[in-house]
Amino acid sequence: MFTVVITAVIVIGLATLLYFGRGRVLGSGRRGLKRRFGPEYARTVARHDGDTKAAEQELDRRVERHGSLTERPLSPDARECYVTQWAAAQEQFVASPQQAVTEADALLAGLARDRGFPDGEQFEDQIAALSVHHAHYVQGYRSMHTAARGQSGTEEMREAMVEARSLFEALVTEQPADPDRPTPDDQGHAPWPLTRRHAKGSST
Repeated sequence: MFTVVITAVIVIGLATLLYFGRGRVLGSGRRGLKRRFGPEYARTVARHDGDTKAAEQELDRRVERHGSLTERPLSPDARECYVTQWAAAQEQFVASPQQAVTEADALLAGLARDRGFPDGEQFEDQIAALSVHHAHYVQGYRSMHTAARGQSGTEEMREAMVEARSLFEALVTEQPADPDRPTPDDQGHAPWPLTRRHAKGSST
């Protein structure tokens, strides 16, 4: 009888460790999810009409699916090429905002793919993976993707492209995901600072 009790206690203890250990791996817990996803947490809760449990379940599923993704490095030539193309899109914006945003959207999708994220043809899957690793930067990409489909005015397109630049910089300069790191605009950068001279790795 004593042996049965001890065995039961051990089994319960292991089950408890596995349960809470899995929660830590997946980023479970409101505080952990809020820290990891930042504004993406609030957006997901709002999309679920305030149902935090449903939102947290969705975010946990994203972590479970994409959390183990390893971002691939870019070659120096690829990095310089991306920076050059982004600068060209920025310069084109004044003459042709719609075309500039469309090209920047495709460029960002390709960059994310080359860094190891799902292909941009499946936008929702790609954005879900990006949100796990760069949650503080993905909203600008969403806005630019919407603008690229012709659903925004010129000012909205400009704002979307400026905001999306933060994700572009994080990916092209291979900055590690850091929820405490302010976005480039929070640091006081000008709207279009990224040029070919940043291809070596500096985004300031």
